[in-house]
Amino acid sequence: MMAQTDKITGVLGRGPAFWAVMVFLSTALVLTLAFTEAVENYATLMLITAIPCALAMVMFRAGYKSADVQDNGCAPGGEAQKRYIKRTAISTSLYLITFAVLMLAEREWDVSRQVLMVLSVLPGLGIVGVFWAIARLIVEETDEFMRMLVVRQALIASSFALSLASVWGFMESADVVPHIDAYYWAVAFFIGLIIGAVVNRIEHGTWGAV
Repeated sequence: MMAQTDKITGVLGRGPAFWAVMVFLSTALVLTLAFTEAVENYATLMLITAIPCALAMVMFRAGYKSADVQDNGCAPGGEAQKRYIKRTAISTSLYLITFAVLMLAEREWDVSRQVLMVLSVLPGLGIVGVFWAIARLIVEETDEFMRMLVVRQALIASSFALSLASVWGFMESADVVPHIDAYYWAVAFFIGLIIGAVVNRIEHGTWGAV
């Protein structure tokens, strides 16, 4: 009974949703410090970058334990969720590592434009890997209820990100708001996943699998 309770409580008594919020906030902090050049020393910035990396590992561990609890011999969807967590962990690690290398190349290395172009593509591929992991979860999830929750989350997230991009784009064309980089729409999508999880919780009593 105690072992089952430990699994349910996740890591340090917190589930994956809590750690996902911590990863998002710490990553936002690192990005703000990097692009505003508030921290000029690169070694210090790399040490700060280790914080979201460590929190991401904790988040994946909490998610894996949560999926392990659901996989009790009667719920085959647990295996699909475990594969999703592994794929997301790999893609997120690729993103964090390549983003750090890109910042190092921009600030410390004297590299050609061609090399910089290749390096700038790699973090985006890490984000694409997360999208692919979500798509594979929808395909592989055998529990129809859990699949429905994931689809709802993805639809809400897509609607939120595309709506925000559309409204902001027209406002930007009218020069009433500043330009923002396109990768922020991926950030909006992930925020939309959180919104979708909250909607699932309110309407169906559970957060979902993403």
